[in-house]
This record gives sequence, structure tokens and C-alpha cells, in this order.
Amino acid sequence: HIIRDDSESDPQRRFKGIFFTSQKGVDRIPGFSKDGFDWTFPDTPPIPSRDTSNFTYDSSRGLFVGMVKHGTEWGRSVWLVTSEDFVNWTDPRLVLHSDLVDKENRKKRVDAVVRDPDYLSPPLVDGVEYLAEVYQMPLVAYEGVYIGFPVLFNPAGAIPPPHGNFTALNQTELAVSRDLHHWERVADRALFLDVQPWDGVSFETAQLSVCGPPVRRGDELWVYYGASRFRGHRELYTEVSDEDFEQRGALCLGKLRLDGFVSLAAEDHGTVTTSPFMASGGRLHVNADAARGQLRAEVLDAEKMEPMPGMSLDDSRPLVGDRLNARLSWNGRGDVSSPRPVRI
Repeated sequence: HIIRDDSESDPQRRFKGIFFTSQKGVDRIPGFSKDGFDWTFPDTPPIPSRDTSNFTYDSSRGLFVGMVKHGTEWGRSVWLVTSEDFVNWTDPRLVLHSDLVDKENRKKRVDAVVRDPDYLSPPLVDGVEYLAEVYQMPLVAYEGVYIGFPVLFNPAGAIPPPHGNFTALNQTELAVSRDLHHWERVADRALFLDVQPWDGVSFETAQLSVCGPPVRRGDELWVYYGASRFRGHRELYTEVSDEDFEQRGALCLGKLRLDGFVSLAAEDHGTVTTSPFMASGGRLHVNADAARGQLRAEVLDAEKMEPMPGMSLDDSRPLVGDRLNARLSWNGRGDVSSPRPVRI
């Protein structure tokens, strides 16, 4: 995990990295470099983690953030570590694990792939009611919140010794937090990155996991993710050619519109009402695709649920088109200010 820190005043610490301390990757240690090639390592306690981890930098808080992996009664789980200087790290704290809903989702997701001949089924499915587990969770600091990409590990069958482990489907969901400690699963746990049918070309048939924070490019977010065709050893995949099996992993790119992690869609028409908030004078902006319709809004007194004077639905200027950052207005009025809580 390597970060280029352009806010660092010491040029010898321009690059910051987290490294495995052993072949099994049990612990992590921080390191510094002026060029990304030659590294020095401070004398500091290692960061404990199992085989996967993710690190990033939140520039808005000046905080280095790591998501490491340890076990719980729910299997693989996500633990948080943070640092202000990249040398001294907090002790790992549990922030996300699976639950009974994930266990039920595991069964549905594995069964759906096994039943559909267009998909590459896990080569070993033993029917055991396994727990789903959270394999890892990369994250990004985005517009005042944290968005996580938890990888749900869905076992299908236990691989016997000497290899061990499981055949499985690893798929990515979304989670959100305001403080890094309390995470909410998003969109009824819909899959953000789902396995794809086997067409002899795709790599996205068994495992998908986001590599790190998405990158903004113009009006898009570019999401780089790792994809793997198979999970298990060669002898399990009797119907797969040697060439296909050797080419088992790839780096992939997905693109979103800005803020496009989740959305609300209406078949014909729909209404959304926000939570109450204080409006002390400012403009309201929306990211909406109204190319085949229009969007209107009204400002409500949050307690009475009645429109504020001059800011009713009839006063709203219709918004049309596909707009990433459109300003709402009411008969030319754009500022929203009220001494009482409002809803939109």
C-alpha cells in the first residue's frame, strides 16, 4: 500500500508505504521513501493483520486510515487502525462483520450462479450452511463521508487437504460511515460489483474487489478493481482449458457518474422527502437524470410538513435534462433560509 503524500514537508518521507513483515503477511510495518524505490522503516510496533488490508489518506482530516483483517465469531471481519504521523497506529478496533442476513444472501448468491448455465459455477458446492464473511473493505473519503467497499466472501464448498480453504464467490457491496467506527450497509446490500456470465473472455466470474479509492476524471469516478475467474486449484476445474486457467486474474476499470454510487429511480413518478436539517442560507443542488421527465422540489416546515411561503411545488422551477450539478430555485429564488428545521 503506497501513498504519495504531497503535503509532507520532509522530502525523505514523500512516499509512505505499508509492507508485510513475513511471507504469510501476518503483520504490517510502515515505511518511508523519497522516490518510491528506496525505503527506510521506523522502529515502531507492527500493525497486526491477517492476509489482506487496505490503507488510504484522508486529507480533510489529516488522518491515515487502515482497514485490517482479523477473525471474530462471524469469521473474517474488518478492523480499523488510524495514525496522524504514519508511525504510531491505534490498536485495531472491530468496525464491520457479517450477520445472519449475509448468511442468507450467501446461499441465494451461490444458488443463483449454480442454477444458471451461463455462469461459471464454483467447482465444489457441498450444500453446507456456511457463514458469509467480510473478506476486506477498501474505502474512500468522499464529500464529507466515508464510503466502504466490503468484499463479501460467500463459501460454496470446503476444499479438502492438502490445499484446504473454500471455493467461493467474492462480491463487493457498499457501506457508508461518518466517523469510520459506525458503518451502515447501503441499498439493501445490493451488489456493487457482481460476478458476470462466463463468455470465455471475462475475468469477473469468481472474485471482484475494489483496489483502492476511486479516482475522479472530469465528470466521472474511475473505480479500479481486481477480478479473478477462478477460486481454487487447477484440478478442481476439469472443464477449463490450461490457457484459461493460467490467465486467471486481471485489473479492471469501472466508471460512474460523479456521486453515482447509488441512486433512486422512478418508473413513472416518485417522491423523496429528506430528513430535517437547518437551512441557514445557501443554495440547493441536485445530481439528477431527468432527461425523460422533470424534477421539482419544495421546502417544507419540518414539523408542520407544510411548504414554506414561496417555496411550494407550484413555485418550483422544473429541472429537466441529465444534470450533474443543477441548482434548485423557486420563482427565481435560490437561497434557503429558515430559523426552523426544514425538509426538502
